[in-house]
Amino acid sequence: MPLQFSPPKEQSRLDAIGPVDQLSGVFRRLLDPKSFSPMGAPGPIDWLANQQESGQTYREFIRSHPNFPDDKRKVIYLQPLDDFSGHPSKSESHVSDASKGAATSKDGPPLPRLKEFTEAFFALPVRVLPVVHLKGIQNRVNPSTGKIQLLTGDILGALVKMLPADAYCILGITLRDLYPGPQWNYVFGQGTLKERVGVYSFARYDPDFYGQTAPNRASLILRRSCKVLAHETGHIMGVQHCIYYRCMMNGSNHLDEFDNCPMHLCPVDLRKLYVSVGFDPVARYAHLRDFYKEVGFTEDANWIQQQLNHLT
Repeated sequence: MPLQFSPPKEQSRLDAIGPVDQLSGVFRRLLDPKSFSPMGAPGPIDWLANQQESGQTYREFIRSHPNFPDDKRKVIYLQPLDDFSGHPSKSESHVSDASKGAATSKDGPPLPRLKEFTEAFFALPVRVLPVVHLKGIQNRVNPSTGKIQLLTGDILGALVKMLPADAYCILGITLRDLYPGPQWNYVFGQGTLKERVGVYSFARYDPDFYGQTAPNRASLILRRSCKVLAHETGHIMGVQHCIYYRCMMNGSNHLDEFDNCPMHLCPVDLRKLYVSVGFDPVARYAHLRDFYKEVGFTEDANWIQQQLNHLT
């Protein structure tokens, strides 16, 4: 039976943002709640109708003592676990011979674009590592799709051992489907706060996975892939799911709900990222706007431009 989620009232949303008196006037204007859409009631199969979420205020985030980037550990590493050209590698000893290539998407989002987006969104340096094909990763055949899935815990354990000394985090990215345990059907991605590692699959973001076609397939895959990178990396930074506004950090229970989440952070979570990284908020928005324009995410670029217009 679906849970009874009640969207937070205005005062609860303001309390979640916390006092802003000590912030610069520019950043206070960018946190103006009037610029963001409050969370509404979920549909019967949506995340908040089926998952108990209490939310995380800005104060609760600070009290959780998350890992902040610093001068020694500030680089986000992207670690491809597949050949993103669409052709399986010669050495794929982490899966059985029968499964080789069976679960790999034809292609994936361009790695240079993922790097550009991650740099713009988090305002941190990003480096793409050479492809690594991990060994000894448990796998199974998903009974619903007939496709091979890799166990996230095994991948995360391997990535911990690969963490560079200057890394804030390392993010494994794969074109294969993932599952976090036998009781789960699948998972888009998984990250850990303490170990600063994550793994994300782009398999289910490709319409080809479902035998579907889409005229804007490349753009759709890129947008979905950028979104999961930002969402799951936010978890590594200690940001929990948002229940206050429509936000990049909203939980999602299905692909339609995921697609309807915005590409931006709400004022609660934007403030969390700000205190974590210490970015110039105007420069970050301008960087994101320019990226969105370049890749054709017109609505997202226009939304950011509207926020910047509030500063004049």
